[in-house]
Amino acid sequence: MTNNKFGGVVEEYFWNWENQQLRVVYETVGQGVPLLLLPAFSTVSSRGEMGGLARLLAPYFQVVAVDWPGFGESARPSLDYSPAVYQQFIKDFVTSIFNSPIAVVAAGHAAGYVMQLAQKQPTAFSKIVLVAPTWRGPLPTMGASQQIASIVKELVRSPIIGSALYQLNTTPSFLSFMYRRHVFADAANITPEFIDQKWQTTQQPGAKFGSAAFVTGTLDTIQNHSNFLELGRSLTVPLMVVIGEFCPPKSRAEMDALAALPGVSSTLIPGSLGLHEEYAALVSEAILPFLTAIPSAI
Repeated sequence: MTNNKFGGVVEEYFWNWENQQLRVVYETVGQGVPLLLLPAFSTVSSRGEMGGLARLLAPYFQVVAVDWPGFGESARPSLDYSPAVYQQFIKDFVTSIFNSPIAVVAAGHAAGYVMQLAQKQPTAFSKIVLVAPTWRGPLPTMGASQQIASIVKELVRSPIIGSALYQLNTTPSFLSFMYRRHVFADAANITPEFIDQKWQTTQQPGAKFGSAAFVTGTLDTIQNHSNFLELGRSLTVPLMVVIGEFCPPKSRAEMDALAALPGVSSTLIPGSLGLHEEYAALVSEAILPFLTAIPSAI
C-alpha cells in the first residue's frame, strides 16, 4: 500500500534486477523542468524526508522523489544489497523516467551514486546539489573493520537473531537517540510523533536487509577520501554542496574538502546530517538560485 507523502501523484516503476522484478515507488509534484530528489540511505530512509523540499520547490519544477529499492514504500526483498544494485538502479530510473538531462538533489550517501553516474554519463544530469554528502557508513565510521562489519551484516540478515538485533536497533528510544546525536540539530524537532513516523518506516516487511547493508558500510560506493575528491574533480556538471554546520566532525571534514574543490559552489547552514528534512526551507532558499540560474556560455 502506498501513501501520498507530500501532496504529489504516487506512481510505481517496475525495475528488474538479476531476473527479479522490484516495485519502486516515487512521487511527483509540481510542473515544469524535472528535478529529482534522492533521500539519504539510512534505516529510516524514505522519500517522505524530502517532502518539505518537494513542496517548496514544486512552484519552480516538476519534482520527483523516489524510495530506493529496499527502503521506504518500495519493495524490500532479501537481496544482497550492494553498490552495484543502486548504481544500476539510478542509471535505469533516470533513463526510464526522464528524456533529457535533469537537475538532482541528493542527500547523504546518495551523493556517491549521483557523482558516479555523472562521471560515466555526463548528460544524465544538468545540475547536481549534494546535501550533507557522505560516503562512509556508520560502522566503518566508528572504526569497525570490514570483517566485523560483514559478520554484523550476516547476523542481521539471519532469521531469528537478526530480527531480534534489528528490533533492538529500531526501538523508538534508540531512533530518538540517533536523531539527537547526529541527524537533527534541534532536539525540539524530535517529537514523539516524528519518531513514531520513523519507527513505522522501520517495521515494514524486509526492512532489515537494506538497513543492514547501509549500517555496515556495504553500500559505500566510494572507498576512501581520495576517491571522493577525485570523483568531485572529474565532474563536468555544475555542482553545489550544502553543508550542515553541526555535522559530525569526520563527515564535516569530508564535506568541506569537497566544497573546497575548484568550481564547486557551497553553502553552510544550520543542521546536521538530516538538514534536508529539518531545515528544508533554508536548504530550498540556498539551492534555488543555483538550480534556476542559466548556465553561462563558454
